[in-house]
Amino acid sequence: MRQDSAVEKVTASLKGDPSVRSIFLKGSMGRKEHDQYSDIDLYCLVEESEEKEFLKRRLDHIKAYKDLYFYDDIFIIAPQIIAIYEDWLHIDLFTVTEKTIQGKDFFTVLYDPDNLMKKFETAQHLTITYGEFKDCVLDAAWFLFQYKKAAQRGNHTWAPEMLRHSMRNVITILLSRYARERALLGLKTIHRDLPQHIQALVVGIYEHMTPSSHCRDARGIANLLQGELHWIQEEINAEDQQTGAFMQLIVEQVLKNKEKS
Repeated sequence: MRQDSAVEKVTASLKGDPSVRSIFLKGSMGRKEHDQYSDIDLYCLVEESEEKEFLKRRLDHIKAYKDLYFYDDIFIIAPQIIAIYEDWLHIDLFTVTEKTIQGKDFFTVLYDPDNLMKKFETAQHLTITYGEFKDCVLDAAWFLFQYKKAAQRGNHTWAPEMLRHSMRNVITILLSRYARERALLGLKTIHRDLPQHIQALVVGIYEHMTPSSHCRDARGIANLLQGELHWIQEEINAEDQQTGAFMQLIVEQVLKNKEKS
């Protein structure tokens, strides 16, 4: 695949850079789950004292594969070049140090002459913390609450948007139950990690998340949550029971509403 060719050529260029200590892949390629449509999450580990100078040379390395249509220099979790090539392949080149490297997601090492990545192997994961789980429960309920107000106001474009926000959190909750070890991947992995009957319910909700059908979807989300409510409340710590109670209340309220023509 072209992804493999791009990784090979960019990695060969990076290996010649004196600041590069390790090179590794994350994302779908790092997990060896990629296909012909996947982008490339390529990471360089550099010394903190050399990071500033290395950042000036990143674009030259990126161009080792092909000419670029577009690139941008941003910072989200680390300094990052977003690049799109003339064949529409997309690569993200991240620059990290031993202090800034993050343990989330799994990685595949491409170059590591000093075996520096060994110490990070045990930190690889796709799980979420209890705090993140609790926040998802709260946000799933909160955006259903915001949906209810938008629907009552007659704002039929904002209402389905609130449902989408709710669903993103609902998906993480579902993954936390059925595929806890992959919960961080969210919506992109439901086709692989959720049971078929749950997948069908989720797809059915997204099929009708429109200005004219959002009432149906709100009930679909509420029904989905109602089916998981006992488990969710068991997962919530005693001191956070207000969160579970709020979800139960808003689910009940949504299910009471009759669809309006």
